[in-house]
Amino acid sequence: MKLVKAKHILAGLALLLLVACASIGAPDGGIYDEIPPQVLACYPADRSVDVSTRKMRIRFNEFIKLENANDKVIVSPPQLEPANIRAEGKNVKITLYDSLKANTTYTIDFSDAIVDNNEGNPMGNYTYSFSTGSEIDTMEVSGAVLNASDLEPVKGMLVGLFPLDSLFNDSILYKSPFSRVSRTNGSGRFCIKGVKPGRYRAFALEDKDGDFLFSQKSERIAFQKDTFTTSCKWDMRNDTIWRDSTHYDSIRVTPYVHYYPDDLVLNVFLEAGQAQHLLKVERLDPDAMTLFFTAPADTLPVLRGLNFDEKCLVVDASLHYDTITYWITDTAFTHREDTIRFEITFLETDDSLGILRPHTEVMEKVPKTTWAKISKEKEKRIQDWQKQREKRQKRSKEPLPPEENPYEKEFLDLSAKPSGSLDPNQNVHYSSKQPIVSVDTTRMHLFIKQDTLWIPEPFLFLPDRDVKSYTLYAEWEQKRQYRFTIDSAAVVGAMGHSCRPIKNEFTVRGEEEYGSLFVHVLLPDTSHVVVQLLNKSDKCVAELPTGSDGRADFFFVKPGEYYLRCYLDSDQDRVWDTGDYASGLQPEMVYYFPKPIFIKAKWDVEQEWAPLTIPRLGQKPMVITKQKPDKQRDIKQRNREREIKKQEEKRRPQSTE
Repeated sequence: MKLVKAKHILAGLALLLLVACASIGAPDGGIYDEIPPQVLACYPADRSVDVSTRKMRIRFNEFIKLENANDKVIVSPPQLEPANIRAEGKNVKITLYDSLKANTTYTIDFSDAIVDNNEGNPMGNYTYSFSTGSEIDTMEVSGAVLNASDLEPVKGMLVGLFPLDSLFNDSILYKSPFSRVSRTNGSGRFCIKGVKPGRYRAFALEDKDGDFLFSQKSERIAFQKDTFTTSCKWDMRNDTIWRDSTHYDSIRVTPYVHYYPDDLVLNVFLEAGQAQHLLKVERLDPDAMTLFFTAPADTLPVLRGLNFDEKCLVVDASLHYDTITYWITDTAFTHREDTIRFEITFLETDDSLGILRPHTEVMEKVPKTTWAKISKEKEKRIQDWQKQREKRQKRSKEPLPPEENPYEKEFLDLSAKPSGSLDPNQNVHYSSKQPIVSVDTTRMHLFIKQDTLWIPEPFLFLPDRDVKSYTLYAEWEQKRQYRFTIDSAAVVGAMGHSCRPIKNEFTVRGEEEYGSLFVHVLLPDTSHVVVQLLNKSDKCVAELPTGSDGRADFFFVKPGEYYLRCYLDSDQDRVWDTGDYASGLQPEMVYYFPKPIFIKAKWDVEQEWAPLTIPRLGQKPMVITKQKPDKQRDIKQRNREREIKKQEEKRRPQSTE
């Protein structure tokens, strides 16, 4: 009997060995779950009416989780006390803390935040709704929010509606929260659900303090002056019917309710006149001190030295005085004293009244790097250079020629841009790291090369608005070589350092290296339009106002890929102006040409452009749009990958051992 059992065992082992040799592939885990979670029941039921409870529960057919709920889940009407929305096993539990409003439809829009717990399959856009009255509102309003200055989609912007009833006024956003809200996604798109039929006006708000009000000027805002009326109609769409995750069965035409408007565009902007405060005072080294303000100003602060004479200061300010550097030219003082004490008076916003008032502070600043440390490091560099020279002298058989130690004397460094080659319509800019206080143009010379001779040429060397730079102007001739020389000490900086002798040579390119672009803007009023030529980084490389004929002609354009933007310069100041909510002023309108323009050498490109005929949502080319759409949450096609892998394994030669 035992012998029979042993034979049976040996036969079984042999069969297992044969099967193992015939199939050496890894074991297959079976079909993956690619079905998203499904709602089994809601308490109260979805779209219930006469609801009085503030606690809801949604039950699913499998374990689920919420991903990025704080960013994706939107409760409307907006809740001043944030709702508690959490996943527990196969349930989503919702607790509202604000009192329920009478006769109001509530929506909890989950977007694609609901996924199954194991495979992460997204449920897709899901919205739960109920009403505290006898009817539930089902209208929807959708569109997009764009940055007014460059049409970039704005992500995470709160978008809301105000009904045009007897209580509406143009300043309502200062004191009343939205009636319905949504939030923009990575494409700037929004969809407001549960809207009552009627007339509305839409707003967008960067709600920094969570009060759903336009309560501070640092919040970006957009508002519509035009109103709209909600509507809907039956429409048709094509839906793909899949047999499984890898094969589709057919295309089915499905009726659905199409809600309008679905193409609202809100242009968001930051108002001028931001609250002005002194952000910080920075003194990295003994020679300079920089003040940083939170907003632009119209005037410079008044500074009075307490342990030094303020007359020694040279002011280097940004265009709108929001960054100001004071250069301390009294080197005897900075070598003697580390700490500077001063009294400064500047305009600061009164936060309670929102107006600018003079504010005075007494301050003292010590440099991050003291003069003693700078002197010590300088002495070390001098000594190191001397040691290196002594080593070179020991290795050399001949006495080394006299050489000046480059670290003993400081010079004013001047850099020239561009260098080497120059466009025919370009000039050369010279800049320094410190303000330039003295320029002697009699010790500067411009030459043009004729054969082997350098012939003097007239020029202008004029200061820029920036106190650290000058520009060289001349009547440039194409394909000619120029030389510009600056004698020693012809330029002196604020700290008393003078320049070394400078010699720059450059050649002006010929027109055959360029193309031309002639833009014809078709707008009702083309007398106040500024056209900007952009590179692939959405940076303006050239701009021109249109003439009365709506034309802007760009000459000497380097070959390459370009884009076009224009704005309606209503005040003709050649500067794009923002809007103002209180006065109902919209920002100046900006338009993009939706396609790239390719410039080739020796080519002239004529481009007609009718901005009003192109939908604003499709104007800015995606290639230069920095805010990219959110990554699409799709069901993972793991069964398709599994089937492909199995087919590949079948095609492989099978081992018979």
